[in-house]
Amino acid sequence: MLKTRFTEEFGVDHPIVQGGMMHVGRAELAAAVSDAGGLGIITALTQPSPEALGREIARCRTMTDKPFGVNLTLTLSINPPPYEELRQVIIDSGVPIVETAGSDPTVHVEHLKANGIKVIHKCTSVRHALKAQALGADAVSIDGFECAGHPGEDDIPGLVLIPAAADALSIPFIASGGFADGRGLAAALALGADGINMGTRFMCTQESPIHQNIKERIVAASELDTQLIFRQLRNTMRVSRNTVSEEVVEILNKGGRFKDVKELVAGTRGRKVYEDGDAELGTWTVGMVQGLINDIPPAGEVVRRTVHEAETRLLGLTRETFVDRAEAV
Repeated sequence: MLKTRFTEEFGVDHPIVQGGMMHVGRAELAAAVSDAGGLGIITALTQPSPEALGREIARCRTMTDKPFGVNLTLTLSINPPPYEELRQVIIDSGVPIVETAGSDPTVHVEHLKANGIKVIHKCTSVRHALKAQALGADAVSIDGFECAGHPGEDDIPGLVLIPAAADALSIPFIASGGFADGRGLAAALALGADGINMGTRFMCTQESPIHQNIKERIVAASELDTQLIFRQLRNTMRVSRNTVSEEVVEILNKGGRFKDVKELVAGTRGRKVYEDGDAELGTWTVGMVQGLINDIPPAGEVVRRTVHEAETRLLGLTRETFVDRAEAV
């Protein structure tokens, strides 16, 4: 069994975290990942209200007795979600782990830690990870440029970002973006991470609450079938390449602003992609790693085989192996 600082400090069996994905992080998926020994994540903003989040947490508890967490993504908007109420529901529900993402988490970290909750903050750069560490985060999740959703504006891929984070941080960190199997987990551990976060891989599982058509679209896609939108607005987002994303890029390349693409990228359209199974209804996030995904198994199987493959890979990379190869040459 792979033991790391993350598994020891967060009380999970395996160094695998399920990404806190909007419209995807529901009880069935989170429970399946946690029950297999990983860390499943419910997404708070997927739920329509704080009361609904409380019910979803309670529902997850009926499916697993293992630790699971809640993602709280902090957005800057004119009408922000009721964050204080969502946070209080998380606290009152006894959730042991929260993943924060987005804007400054300071006030939330303070309240959550005061109530004995461990905090993982999602970052896209070492400088932001260091700030989260200084704020008291118990761990960070570092997103490389390959990731789905918002990869930041530095364009640093995981092969550089992970060891850079390992050199700079003293708290455990999870590598995110570009991971789908045990090869990736073994590589992340070798580069200094304490585990991995997988989002797109868990979208393509039997417990994932998205339409089967979308799962099959991901399986059929290659690493070339994503697109970066909002580059011109300095708010880059990686989504599936489709007619809508192409139109968004074209409008912005011609000098358009957010108001000109607002209806195209509306969250309601993205949600309907997952619900109705029509991949051309709107923009929806997916990572480059879709090119490595070839099946739609149970989420627990993904956890178990990822760990098994990583262990096999790491055992194969022993000094004896290198010596044997050198002698063969």
